[in-house]
Amino acid sequence: MFDHIRRIIIALAIFLVAGLFYRHWREGHGGYGLFDLLAGKTSAGQEKFSSPSSPKLTDSDVPGLAKLSEESAKLAAAVLPAVVSINTRTVGKVPVENVFGLPLYRYGVSPGLGSGVIVSKEGHVVTNLHVVKDAAQIKITTNDRKIHDAEIIGVDDQLDIAVLRISDGTSFPALAFASSDEVKVGQVVFAVGNPFGLTGTVTQGIISATQRRLSDSGNDLLQTDTVINPGNSGGPLVDIHGTIVGINVSIFTGDQNIHSWQGVGLAIPSNEVRAAFERIMHKGPSIVGFLGIDVSLVSLDRDGRVLGAQIDVVGVGSPAAKAGLRPGDVIVKFAGRSIESAKDVIEYIRMTKPGEKVNITFLRDGKFTEISAAIERRPAGL
Repeated sequence: MFDHIRRIIIALAIFLVAGLFYRHWREGHGGYGLFDLLAGKTSAGQEKFSSPSSPKLTDSDVPGLAKLSEESAKLAAAVLPAVVSINTRTVGKVPVENVFGLPLYRYGVSPGLGSGVIVSKEGHVVTNLHVVKDAAQIKITTNDRKIHDAEIIGVDDQLDIAVLRISDGTSFPALAFASSDEVKVGQVVFAVGNPFGLTGTVTQGIISATQRRLSDSGNDLLQTDTVINPGNSGGPLVDIHGTIVGINVSIFTGDQNIHSWQGVGLAIPSNEVRAAFERIMHKGPSIVGFLGIDVSLVSLDRDGRVLGAQIDVVGVGSPAAKAGLRPGDVIVKFAGRSIESAKDVIEYIRMTKPGEKVNITFLRDGKFTEISAAIERRPAGL
């Protein structure tokens, strides 16, 4: 009997020593074993854990945020079907790397990427001209991932707008234009497009500023803090109703070496885009009046009433310079119409047909003077 108990004790001792060696070996080589189980560990060395199964808050706790989230998703679902991805192939000179660092080139195909928005059920797409300029091939991918051939119907090179048409005759979802004159600073907007080729991207922000450039030699732009990056060009900036308030055109970085979002995006106002679209569709000429001035904010009289718009810059050799206008002059009337904002001056100039002469009343050194100026066509490239 005693011998039998001794054998059991010796067997247990051997098993214990072997288990200790085995545990030491497992710790050095990883894995999961009996000692992990006895220690309360799960598998593969993972610790036992318990995750909560319910959220901290419910919709009834944050009804305002819940409603905002629901409505933002509803807006995105309504807008996305009308936003397209534009892929181009351009044949041109491609730089060739060489050990000597010489400027060598060869002819090759360069891919391009941008965004666009469908504005008619017939499949007309508005985008930036720089997205499709000189493209040998244009392919449009709609939100349902279908790829279509497209052709250029017309362009407005001064506004950087192009109108394309999807080749097949399917009925397409389209977005309407809003009036950019009603856009207000602080208004909530959404930018939709394909930044860096990431299709169907929606970002939210506000209108940061309007009338970002008050010059008849360039386009007035809307400023927004919605995230706009390469690939967003040509995509729509929409309001809370899903209507187009602008076409995203560029980002302002302040540094030529920075090409990603810095919080300052720029968009062409919808009124100018719609006018360009209608001119192209009706085969009308893209003609914009030009005087050659930059104006600043309005000047006020002693009673706080709008007096007029002050000229900051007069272009050398411009119609304004030929007529005798100078920086510092305050325009109070243009073709008999009173000036209520700096933007009025620019719009009146652009709407005037080239070749027409207009009377301009301005204030200089406390005296009102009237001159006649001949409006010209805005030079290409401005």
